Amino acid sequence: MRLKDALFSLQPGKKGQRIIREMTSKWSEKEQDAENEVPLPEYPRPQMRRGSWVNLNGWWDYAIVPAGSAYTGAQGRILVPFSPETARSGVKRILQPEEAIWYVKQTGPVKVPDKHRVLLHFGAADERCIVWWNGQKVGSHRNGYLPFSFDITEYVRQEDNELRVYVRDDTDKGTACRGKQTLKPGGMFYQAQSGIWQTVWLEYVPERYVRELSFSPDLKQCAVKIQLRMNAPAPVEIESEGMTYRFAEDQFSCVRRIDSGKKDHQGEYVLAVTVPVVDLHLWSPDAPYLYPVKIRAGTDQIESYFAMRSFGKGVDKNGHPCITLNGKPYFLNGVLDQGYWPESLMTPPSEAAMIFDISEMKRLGFNMIRKHEKTEPARWYYHCDRIGMVVWQDMVHGGGPINAMLLTYLPTVFPVIGKCLKDRHYRLFSRTDAPARKRFEQDLIRMLRQYGNSPCIGIWGLFNEGWGQFDALRLTEVIRKHDPSRLVDHAGGWYDQGGGDLRSVHNYFRKLNVERDSRPFVLSEYGGYSCKIEGHAACEDTYGYHTCRPEDFPCEFRRIMEEISSLRERGLAAAVYTQLSDIEEETNGLYTYDRKICKPDPDHGIGVR
Repeated sequence: MRLKDALFSLQPGKKGQRIIREMTSKWSEKEQDAENEVPLPEYPRPQMRRGSWVNLNGWWDYAIVPAGSAYTGAQGRILVPFSPETARSGVKRILQPEEAIWYVKQTGPVKVPDKHRVLLHFGAADERCIVWWNGQKVGSHRNGYLPFSFDITEYVRQEDNELRVYVRDDTDKGTACRGKQTLKPGGMFYQAQSGIWQTVWLEYVPERYVRELSFSPDLKQCAVKIQLRMNAPAPVEIESEGMTYRFAEDQFSCVRRIDSGKKDHQGEYVLAVTVPVVDLHLWSPDAPYLYPVKIRAGTDQIESYFAMRSFGKGVDKNGHPCITLNGKPYFLNGVLDQGYWPESLMTPPSEAAMIFDISEMKRLGFNMIRKHEKTEPARWYYHCDRIGMVVWQDMVHGGGPINAMLLTYLPTVFPVIGKCLKDRHYRLFSRTDAPARKRFEQDLIRMLRQYGNSPCIGIWGLFNEGWGQFDALRLTEVIRKHDPSRLVDHAGGWYDQGGGDLRSVHNYFRKLNVERDSRPFVLSEYGGYSCKIEGHAACEDTYGYHTCRPEDFPCEFRRIMEEISSLRERGLAAAVYTQLSDIEEETNGLYTYDRKICKPDPDHGIGVR
């Protein structure tokens, strides 16, 4: 064990908060955003593309007030969808738990086509919000990482319209899902953000329209199972690869009806059909084939796509448990990705920035990204689908304040601690709040429904290093019930409860090895070499697990990649290098925080596939 490095990771003697140097990626280098700026202008939901929509991103009015206070006027302007804490927003103000932020947007006339409805969509707003349209409350939402929408048809006007949004965020002073956000950033935890942080848009849909769309590939039957959820049944045509399939209204089943005394559009109807795939192309990182789909449900028209692939478990040529892709052993060579940017925190500064991160990791030889304690805009998953990158998607943890010594630092240095604690001890895991545990489970199911349609996702990561962990074995079965098509890492790092599909270990300080288990063995975190590049670091303080000089980094990195390659013969099923980029104090990225310097030798891939 590198005991000196392990002890240094505890940051002994560190006092106070560090100073973050203002920096920017190349996608935000212009002096200022224009008056008519519309960040992230692309249609936000690639698997349910419609032609009639309006992007509401851009400059809005805002006011930060004591929680519970009314909006009395603008304090300034904010560039949506960037959080007020970010430089790109134009505000650079940290929202405190006892405060709230008001957003106000004058949208101008909203001209609704005849026999259509208007939906107001939010990609994400952190953490709980209330929404008004023209002074009428249209709804509320809680969870800072999931999209939501409201039908505002009854409230829109042909003349000017006003949208108001009220948002509060307790960050780590509450129990909601928060990931790596903290009000006292340092080490592996980062600057909190709040408010709207993904695209806001209007969409015009017919009176009868598709609410949800999902695809489930069935490789054995050479077919795809398609499920449409609509507000009312309608004749359906599905076109893909030159073939058209038609289904009548009476093939829908009514699964739920909201009892509110409102019109029929409050009902929910499901069409579940199986469509043959005539020309089979299996999706993989080496051949990321996507089948285009056009769906006409009544007068609603949607463009989408699906992929034919399967994830599972098996045995490799040496008899070791392994992960399979399309029924064959497949080594997942991954990189940890926190998804943070210096000028915009959790919001990618542009479409090109998203593509850059994914493409660069593939260029370096990785075939998997572990999206850590965060979700991304739907377009990020779309680019993983089309570029060919498997995604290991973490759930976002919540609960009370983390006992960092018990749940993070001690198990890192002394792994035996992580093998002897059951997660039914809610107090030790900061999970004593029963309503918060219930909300987490509900949000877990919502996340499965929201992101489960992305072909690239192959693994769900339930809990990481014990943060907010509880009832992991039971919740694993909840995941399997709603999505039996993917693997589950129920307890990454330590506090393994003996379930899930993987034996998942974090190892930064000990010699890398493979533990024998009936489940595939994965190094779900390793590496973490801290390499500070002067002029491209966010602050003077640094955090990592092993200090490395810039001139030595390419050699050290290649050495550990060769070590990972050798472990494959001994049964290593997957590995996740920490990490894609530097973030604030952390200087253990393959790229600097501003994405301007690639620390490994840029002329060679890492050679592990």
